[in-house]
Amino acid sequence: MAVSLAVSVCGITQATEWGYKDDVGPEHWGEFAKACAEGKNQSPIDISDTVEAELQSLDIHYNGMVTGLTNNGHTLQAVVSGDNVFSIDGIEFNLAQFHFHTPSENHIKGQSYPLEAHFVNADKSGNLAVLSVMYAVDKSENSQIGKLIDSMPQTHQTVQLKQAFPVKDMLPKMAKYYRFNGSLTTPPCSEGVRWIVAQSQQSLTSEQVQKMQAVMGENNRPLQDHNARVVLSDD
Repeated sequence: MAVSLAVSVCGITQATEWGYKDDVGPEHWGEFAKACAEGKNQSPIDISDTVEAELQSLDIHYNGMVTGLTNNGHTLQAVVSGDNVFSIDGIEFNLAQFHFHTPSENHIKGQSYPLEAHFVNADKSGNLAVLSVMYAVDKSENSQIGKLIDSMPQTHQTVQLKQAFPVKDMLPKMAKYYRFNGSLTTPPCSEGVRWIVAQSQQSLTSEQVQKMQAVMGENNRPLQDHNARVVLSDD
């Protein structure tokens, strides 16, 4: 469904109409956002043919709280508060928000997941680093996802969560990860984004997936070509 609104991602604001289906779907994004069609380091990708490397330990200090949830017409986006810092390459990034895609946008070795969370971080110059977490289906409910579902807003609304919880509870173990250069997965598809994809996954029930998808719909951009990129792994 086409939605007209101002989309703000870490200081990047674009007012336009775009969606995931029909004449406003991903195959048409390049008509108003050049990078979506002509970029060479676009996201998402299938994480395969990785190169083993000694990747540095991730320095994540998400000490704040998840306090609210926004339905912007494209995704469910969490409102966070407090001090949430992530450092890599000697650069400090601050968490702006995290949001979800059903099914996952990135694949891992050809496998798609029912849900993917993107933690969008920005440094003081506006450069972006995204931490990606995959969700697999399990029999046990995910407590944090459950709290978000309990407060899910209608389209173009923001609500306060009935029960706030620590941001760090959203993350799995981040000891091992994949790293590659990519882009935003929505218009304007800006490149130069550091992508960090956790090898460990979180889990949730199929019912929780269905409830998330009932609100967001299928909001995943198709896979993009690797081109000359190298995907690093600390396997």
